Amino acid sequence: MKRLRAVMGVAVLAAMTLGACGTSDPGEGGVKVVVTTSALGDLVSNVAGADATVEVLMPLGADPHSFSPSSQQVAAMNDADLVVIIGLGLEEGFAAVLEGVVADGGRVLELGPMLDPIPFGLDDHDEDGDHDHSIDPHVWMDPLRMAEAAAIVAAELNELDPGTGWTERGAAYAAELQELHFEIEEELSVIEPAERLLVTNHEALGYFADRYDFEVVGTVVPGGSTLGDPSSEALASLVATMRELGVSVIFAETTQPSALADAVARELEGEVQVVELFTGSLGEPGSGAETLVDMFRTNAGRIAQALGS
Repeated sequence: MKRLRAVMGVAVLAAMTLGACGTSDPGEGGVKVVVTTSALGDLVSNVAGADATVEVLMPLGADPHSFSPSSQQVAAMNDADLVVIIGLGLEEGFAAVLEGVVADGGRVLELGPMLDPIPFGLDDHDEDGDHDHSIDPHVWMDPLRMAEAAAIVAAELNELDPGTGWTERGAAYAAELQELHFEIEEELSVIEPAERLLVTNHEALGYFADRYDFEVVGTVVPGGSTLGDPSSEALASLVATMRELGVSVIFAETTQPSALADAVARELEGEVQVVELFTGSLGEPGSGAETLVDMFRTNAGRIAQALGS
C-alpha cells in the first residue's frame, strides 16, 4: 500500500504539470536555477536538460548542515530566476540569505515541506528535557520522494517558461527513480527483518529506514544535524545499545570524519564494521555516487553487503 500511494502521488504531480501556466519572464539567456546541494543539482539538471543553467552552491563533499555561501554565491542566488532548496532547517547557513532573496521578490522553491516530511525517529530531547518532535529534512534519501520532487520542479519551471520540455523530462526522471526503488527493494531483500537495525553517524537515514522497513536504533552524533556534540554518556549509551541488540555495523558518512564511529567500534571490542555512506553529498568522479541514482545504488549495495545474510 505504501508503494502504491507513493507511485500514485508521482503520477498526480506529473499530471499537474501539464496544466501549469507561465507567470514570469525568465529573461535573456534561458532560465537560471541555483540549487543548494549536489543531490538537488543532479535532480534539477535531469529535469532542466539544456533549457536552463543550473548552478550548485555546495561543492562535492560539503556538509549541508554547516555550509555557508560566499558573497559571490549570494549574488548568484539573488540573480537567479529560481532557487531550489530542501528547507526544513537543513541549509542552516543559508537562513538569512534566503529571507533576503524572498524579501527582494526572488523565487525560492522549498521542496522538503512538499514531500510528506516525517519527524525524526529517535526519541530526542531539548535542553529542558522536553521531547523534540522536529521534522526530518533528509527527504532526498528516499527515491520515491525524489520522484515526486522531479514533478514538482518540472511544474515550477513550466511556470517560468511554458512549453519547454520540463514536463516530459520530469516524468521520465521520476519513472527512472520509481524503477530504482524496486531495484533497491530487491537488493535489500537479502537482509532479514531482525537484522534491519541501523546505527548511523547522525540521523540522516530516517526516510530510507521508513521506506525500506529498517529501524534507526542509535546515532553517534545526537539529533538530525551533524553539528551536535555527543557527550561521553551518550556514546556509552550507544555502545550499550549496540551490545544489547547485537548490532555490528556503524554507518558513517563521506561528509564527516569517522573518528567517533571508530571509537565506538573499538569500545565494542569485536567485529564491528564502520561503513561509509553518501548522505549529505554526491561523490567525486570514480566514487560510484556521481549522480543521485548512483548514490542510491551504492548506498543500498553497501547496506546489503554489511547486513545481508
